[in-house]
Amino acid sequence: MTMRMDVRQFGKVAVLLGGTAAERSISLISGKAVLEALQAAGVDAHAFDPAERPVTELAGFDRAFIVLHGRGGEDGTMQGLLEWMKIPYTGSGVLASALGMDKARTKQVWIGCGLPTPKYARLSAGMDFGKVVADLGLPLMIKPAHEGSSIGMCKVEKAEELPAGYANAAAYDSEVIAERWVTGSEYTVSILGERALPVIRMKTDRNFYDFEAKYQAHDTQYLVPCGLPPEQEQALQALALEAFRDVGASGWGRIDAMMDEQGNFWLLEVNTVPGMTDHSLVPMAAKAAGLSFTDLVLAILAQTLEEQR
Repeated sequence: MTMRMDVRQFGKVAVLLGGTAAERSISLISGKAVLEALQAAGVDAHAFDPAERPVTELAGFDRAFIVLHGRGGEDGTMQGLLEWMKIPYTGSGVLASALGMDKARTKQVWIGCGLPTPKYARLSAGMDFGKVVADLGLPLMIKPAHEGSSIGMCKVEKAEELPAGYANAAAYDSEVIAERWVTGSEYTVSILGERALPVIRMKTDRNFYDFEAKYQAHDTQYLVPCGLPPEQEQALQALALEAFRDVGASGWGRIDAMMDEQGNFWLLEVNTVPGMTDHSLVPMAAKAAGLSFTDLVLAILAQTLEEQR
């Protein structure tokens, strides 16, 4: 399947990539892939790295394709700038971008909406870590609240490991959370517009689907079809769409989830600007749905032609 559209309607497009976040290296790879696909389709697309150019130069563009991962690009700040400059852009708006970047507050919204997400606690230096263990149990997943790509995350299996796990995550973020560990299978649901794409199951021999499993390992398995019975896959897709909408996300993105040993689904986090590398999950899910990488990026960019927020 190849999308047919008049690409001249997009005008001059800035592909925002790089940036200054911890995920800069991944953003550069994602952005290069998006840029090359748009240019090959005839779009007047240009790389724009806000770490190397003043953002005032965006005034010369008709729209922006955001492929900035992490803070400064995925957290609402760039979205707010583009809103102020009246430049249409891809993906979620200011509120959902800021909320989705904050794992703790995303969980608070989901809990408030009655959606399943593992119990968690905020961590701080000098607190009673023993109380956290007593409340959440072991093992625990420790996460910086505002990082992606599993940066700064670790599994804590013994109570005495928690201070070091906290210190490791705190090196990346002033806010750190501990989350009850879910033993089971890890899944991801990519979302394009109002549609949930085929579910992917990730299998790795590592403790969890960490940075190395995502971007460097060659033995990580991606199962599409995911192996769930059709009714279970549809239930997970419906849950992911609800979770995506409840944080106000729109356009495109990804919801990560676990299924425990009892068959219950648990929401982990939302990604409002997911990776677009050759290891990335959204292009993989799109391919399973019959969309080429070019189809995917054109469909995302075409969303900027819709009635503005």
